[in-house]
Amino acid sequence: SEVGPLRVDEQIASCAEVGVSDVEFLDYPDGLIEQSVSLRADLARSIRSNRPEVILSINHHDDWGPGSWNHPDHRAVGRSILDAVRDAGNPWLFQHEGSESEPANQAWGGVRFVAFGGSILPTHGVDIGETLDAGIASLEHHRVYLDHLEGPMRDVPTFLTTAAEAAGPRLGVDKAVLFEVIHF
Repeated sequence: SEVGPLRVDEQIASCAEVGVSDVEFLDYPDGLIEQSVSLRADLARSIRSNRPEVILSINHHDDWGPGSWNHPDHRAVGRSILDAVRDAGNPWLFQHEGSESEPANQAWGGVRFVAFGGSILPTHGVDIGETLDAGIASLEHHRVYLDHLEGPMRDVPTFLTTAAEAAGPRLGVDKAVLFEVIHF
């Protein structure tokens, strides 16, 4: 009850930093998200309502590489997104009360791909040499979250710059971010 509203404010400020003004929250509690039919339904309804062609998320695999373990929220949300993309295109799933003409009740199969940042199986990359500073400034808005972390992520500029510089040579650029892209 205390951290939820703070994290909402952080996310809105973080998005505004990079020019995003439309932010939707599904009100699942941090740290307690589970892969479920209800999460798939909520994500499918959001996909139908917003009609994206591309969805960005974070690593949905069990780990970040040898000797690490991924957060349960990342795993649950990422895997549920993959299912919800397919569900959103199925007109027989997840109808809710209301008009058939409501966007959330109209099938949408227009998602072309989902791109997962931080994946252990990257397939694509983007040169972020000109936008890294904006990404750092955006992530810095998550102070409540960051101040309670241990380890390298707490130092946002160093963490993101180090990761970008490590990925850059794979694309032949100075700084990059890598994604696992799953096509639909």
